[in-house]
Amino acid sequence: MKSTILLLLLATVAWAKPFRQTGFLDFMLEDEGSGKPEIDGPKPPIEQPDVPQGPVCPFGCQCHLRVIQCSDLGLKNVPADIPSDASLLDLQNNKITEIREFDFKNLHILHALILVNNKITIIHPKAFTPMGKLQRLYLSKNLLKEMPVNMPKNLQELRIHENEIAKIKKSSFEGMTQVIVMELGTNPLKSEGIENGAFQDLKKLSYIRISDTNITSIPKGLPSSLSELHLDGNKITKVEAASLKGLNNLNKLGLSFNQISSVENATLVHVPHLRELHLDNNALVNVPPGLPEHKYIQVIYLHNNKIAAVGTEDFCPPSYNTKKAMYSGISLFSNPVPYWEVQPITFRCVFDRSAIQLGNYRKK
Repeated sequence: MKSTILLLLLATVAWAKPFRQTGFLDFMLEDEGSGKPEIDGPKPPIEQPDVPQGPVCPFGCQCHLRVIQCSDLGLKNVPADIPSDASLLDLQNNKITEIREFDFKNLHILHALILVNNKITIIHPKAFTPMGKLQRLYLSKNLLKEMPVNMPKNLQELRIHENEIAKIKKSSFEGMTQVIVMELGTNPLKSEGIENGAFQDLKKLSYIRISDTNITSIPKGLPSSLSELHLDGNKITKVEAASLKGLNNLNKLGLSFNQISSVENATLVHVPHLRELHLDNNALVNVPPGLPEHKYIQVIYLHNNKIAAVGTEDFCPPSYNTKKAMYSGISLFSNPVPYWEVQPITFRCVFDRSAIQLGNYRKK
């Protein structure tokens, strides 16, 4: 019996074809057919499922997580195929000259638009209409000669400094009750170019900078919600008490690099919660009045002025109990005051001696 089985195995081996190694390409050829008849006949074509196409990223831009970055591409117009689900659109550092009516027609949920450092001179009155949820608009470093109209009412931050805007109308910020931060500096603005009531709708404005312009006085009608007011580098010659009336929440006031020669009496009464006052690089001849009575002021910069004398009651009240916060910074250097004649008791309400910056006056 065993001999019979062995003979059958030998016969099978003898009739079998020699072994040939099959490679990866051979399998592909077998699947696609190599001229051999198919056993089951031709196979029907396999239907491919419909794959939904995602948003198309504009040519040259980078798109990730609803952030569309199209900066530094030399663009002359806003791209036409911006995904409608974009949350942030960055178009800074291009050569865009005009914002057309339908440039943002599908951007209904856009939150931030960056157009800094272009050559924009015209913005269509309806360009911002589709963007009802826009919160941040950056238009700095362009060639705009007037404020855009019909800006989104939900804006919280507007930066439009370094343009050619010479006038702010009463209607410029109409209905923009949600704005918190505003930057208007480095524009050819004059005091008469800011219409009375221009800021009346900015009920939540906390921070505003109008620096490096041609204004000669503190703008009127600023909202009482202001926490910081920066007016550095202008042509203001005098601080009038009425100009700060109603700013009860003001915490920081920047008036450096102006031409201020005097501060009216009772000026600081209108800003009872002021903590920082910057009056350096002006033309003051005296320490501003009202500092001893002010309870919360902690930092005052007076360097680079024309102050010739400092009295023992210029900064501190007669008794310690009336001042709620000690000074943490007083600068008086680069004034013609003989610092060696200033009495130590002058700074009795200063937190630490290192907070006082004195220096000999040197003529240039």
